[in-house]
Amino acid sequence: MAGKNACPTFEAGMALTRADVEKVSLLGRLLLSEAELDTMTTQLGRVVGYVEQLSEVKTDNVQPMAHALDMQNVFRDDVLRPSLPRDAALANAPKRDSECYSVPAVLGE
Repeated sequence: MAGKNACPTFEAGMALTRADVEKVSLLGRLLLSEAELDTMTTQLGRVVGYVEQLSEVKTDNVQPMAHALDMQNVFRDDVLRPSLPRDAALANAPKRDSECYSVPAVLGE
């Protein structure tokens, strides 16, 4: 991995390592047992391998698209309406101040 806080990036043929899975589980605040780490390393490695197969598909003559179906104006009108009161929205936050959730910084030092 490139840096201390960098997300793992994979080049063609590069295998997913247990250290990669440990890093992602740490970032996701997941407490995985040794057995779960082994299982996730295997399963996520298969996913990465499948995605690598997709790079072999010839897409030279395929136009880029934002959606699989040709859809336009699929959003409803924006209508102002009452929202959840701030105290209710913050009620289950593990850490908060009077206005916002308090979360630890994950980017940079």
